[in-house]
Amino acid sequence: MVPKVTKGQMYRLQKTLKTDERIGHELKISRQAVHQLRKKLGVAAASTEKPERDAEIAAAYIGGETGIAIAKKFGMSISQTYRIINAANGKGKRKAAAKRAGLPAPKELGRKASVKKAASKSAGKKSVKKKTVTKKAAPAKKKVGKKRSKKR
Repeated sequence: MVPKVTKGQMYRLQKTLKTDERIGHELKISRQAVHQLRKKLGVAAASTEKPERDAEIAAAYIGGETGIAIAKKFGMSISQTYRIINAANGKGKRKAAAKRAGLPAPKELGRKASVKKAASKSAGKKSVKKKTVTKKAAPAKKKVGKKRSKKR
């Protein structure tokens, strides 16, 4: 059962405890129940926006650092890192983001670059693909048990 909490009490709890999870622990309810209670009371979530950090994350991504490396550096989840990057750069397009920021286009990194290198190396060689033949599996045979004689 959700305890009776006023709007003023919710603001005080948010100011001291910061997160829905901690508030829920204090009130002995789940984080989701706190979220629903906040929505019902019209209390916005405690803002955790950090524009300086977000700008630094976006700049690191534009500079060619991977999202995973950035997540480790800032101690956050990879998903949250990409949410910040996408919000700042418009779906994380490095070249377009670099152009908007007035920076030179970053080097191609990651898988795409390695695929292009492999393609350019193999372009000089003629490759022959072998055709593989697969056999269809035969249907399983039914097991027939021995008939046992009845002893009377």
